[in-house]
Amino acid sequence: MGRDDAYPEEGPAREVAVSSFWIEPTEVTVERFAAFVAETGYVTVAEMPVDPATLGNLEVTDETVLEPGGAVFDPTAETVASGLNWWRYAPGATWRHPRGGDRPAAAPDEPATQIAFEDARAFAAWAGGRLPTEAEWEYAARAGSDADSTGFAPPAHANTWQGFFPVQNTKEDGFEGVAPVGCFAPNAYGLYDMIGNVWEWTADWYAPRRADEAKDPQGPPEEASGDPASPGVPVRVIKGGSYLCAENYCMRYRPAARHAQETGLGTNHIGFRVAYDRAPRQE
Repeated sequence: MGRDDAYPEEGPAREVAVSSFWIEPTEVTVERFAAFVAETGYVTVAEMPVDPATLGNLEVTDETVLEPGGAVFDPTAETVASGLNWWRYAPGATWRHPRGGDRPAAAPDEPATQIAFEDARAFAAWAGGRLPTEAEWEYAARAGSDADSTGFAPPAHANTWQGFFPVQNTKEDGFEGVAPVGCFAPNAYGLYDMIGNVWEWTADWYAPRRADEAKDPQGPPEEASGDPASPGVPVRVIKGGSYLCAENYCMRYRPAARHAQETGLGTNHIGFRVAYDRAPRQE
């Protein structure tokens, strides 16, 4: 687990063991998330107004950030040229319309995005499962091999960014953004899109360096977690990279790669899949 010659937060490389578990072959789709909402009436974080108290010392210069919504990757010629942030806060961005309320609805077979951590955890509980730990997720992604041991080139069969990010996307894999689940070949465990397409939530709190237990590591306790780049913000580990990972910018299309993600914010490039301690029920 982990890697010593890539991004520093991936180390130290180490051996751990995980108990047997089940994990879903694909990311949770929009169609499945809609079934969950229809049965339970669940309202996601992105569909609720933002509490200013959760923004800490962040100065609100645009009142639209207090409206329900989420973060959307939406570079413009101006932001690309200036090197400014390529993300915007989009009012109305939800799992139904992940790029904003004025943009087309998500397709039923796409992975559900604009999902905050508590949304993913709520779905997993409804499905009779849970979110995988970081160790379980990486074990599933490696699929019995040491696939993360060589090279930093993007995998041939995954939805990543082709071309020079963010100014050129050649779409050689057939997709400019998110792809329907299962478009690419599965790994040796029969799991689709473990790498690329959308990042995936894990259960673990994030810390820049890991000192895991050797058996069934659970990540650091909350009080020992955090991202130095966002002090005071609750962050969990996301894994797998997304359609925005490129060879020149974010080489996190590898099983060992990991990133911190604010738990209370949805984006249009993060989804999840469910793990189980026993065989999952049929919905």
